[in-house]
Amino acid sequence: MAAVAQNAPPSYRPPPTKGIRGVLYRMRKEWTSYVFISPSIILFSIFTVFGVIYSFYLSFHKWNILDPEKVYVGLDNYARLLGDERFHRAVFNTLYYTVFAVPLTMGVGLSVALLLNNKLRMQGFFRAMYYLPTITPFVVSAIIWKWVYQGDYGLLNYYLLQLGIIQKPVLWLSDPNLAMPAIILMSVWAGAGGQMVIFLAGLQSISEEYYDAAKVDGANAFQRLIYITIPLLNTTTFFLFITSIIGSFQIFAQIYIMTSGGPLGRTTTIGYYLYERAFLRFDMGYASAIGYAMFAMMFVFTLIYLRWMSREIYS
Repeated sequence: MAAVAQNAPPSYRPPPTKGIRGVLYRMRKEWTSYVFISPSIILFSIFTVFGVIYSFYLSFHKWNILDPEKVYVGLDNYARLLGDERFHRAVFNTLYYTVFAVPLTMGVGLSVALLLNNKLRMQGFFRAMYYLPTITPFVVSAIIWKWVYQGDYGLLNYYLLQLGIIQKPVLWLSDPNLAMPAIILMSVWAGAGGQMVIFLAGLQSISEEYYDAAKVDGANAFQRLIYITIPLLNTTTFFLFITSIIGSFQIFAQIYIMTSGGPLGRTTTIGYYLYERAFLRFDMGYASAIGYAMFAMMFVFTLIYLRWMSREIYS
């Protein structure tokens, strides 16, 4: 660029490469690319960017969706969260789901990945079968599992009765003590396949030289797992851990289809409570405040992940 500038006429100015002018110059030069992605940009702007900004505006107002008037209430909606027992219960239920669903899903995903990382016959078939629940829509999975848990003719009760494990049918989704564990089990089944794929990618990035050296030193399979595999999967494990926590805070489809927040509110999570306030009680202002409270919780975990990743990259 310097040589071109020296040989060019005095009136020549090299194109900007930094700052806003540089960005605008590159956008103008590659304008055809933006034409192709413009439909996605428009949809994202309308349904995501505008929605985020408008919901933040609504969180400072009291507004029933059936009433055009929006009454400004300041921070009252956020103050209501502090005294709302149902919101506190929803937070507890969400944390309960997270504490059990996240480690169980990761454990099953890692176990299956370790098995399928070996040389097996029909390896591709088994990988596809374990991954299939992940690409099945949550609504479909929830309907299937609601049938499995059905008290009168569900598959789970049928087989447990045949094996003599239970003496009478169990109402899995109607029992306050069993509803959330039942949803957690369904979520593990649906999510383990996706984590398996990511764990497999991490396992295959580990050099075989480490394992060969460990075998020479007499390390058995368990020792190789503890001292080689798990430490070298550190980045993959932490990534899945944080993203799984963020995803667990957004759980909604399973709750909506399988229990509708019951019984006795034992499965009402933050996401379902937000839906209830917004679309069943039409309290859009308070629902927006709930949404931003949930966003603040997820944002904390996102910051932890970004801080950890920056330390891993630049250390």
